[in-house]
Amino acid sequence: MLILADYFFHFVHLGVIGFNLFGWVHPVTRRAHRYLVALTATCWLGVGLAVGAIGYCPLTDWHWQVKRALGQDILPRSYIDYILQAAGIYAQPLTVDIVVGVTFALIVVITLALWWRDARA
Repeated sequence: MLILADYFFHFVHLGVIGFNLFGWVHPVTRRAHRYLVALTATCWLGVGLAVGAIGYCPLTDWHWQVKRALGQDILPRSYIDYILQAAGIYAQPLTVDIVVGVTFALIVVITLALWWRDARA
């Protein structure tokens, strides 16, 4: 069951990341994208401040609980860092966090600009 949960969290994680990156592209998905971007920002900033870790992701927290139950004890702080390491890319965690943060900020700007433009149309 834990292995299925591990695959489930990989699937959900990659889906959330992909939709956060590209959900703004098609007009049909923009409303759902706005909600997901807002939820992501709320977790990273709002919940993150509450738990003392800016960038907190409940998906990563739950996923890491599953991985620890599977015997994997050495895990990076972020899922993006985990995926990069799995691909053989070892970057400084701070660098990964900065790139992810800047990318997300750009997506927020794009999302807000499209929302404003679409509302005027």
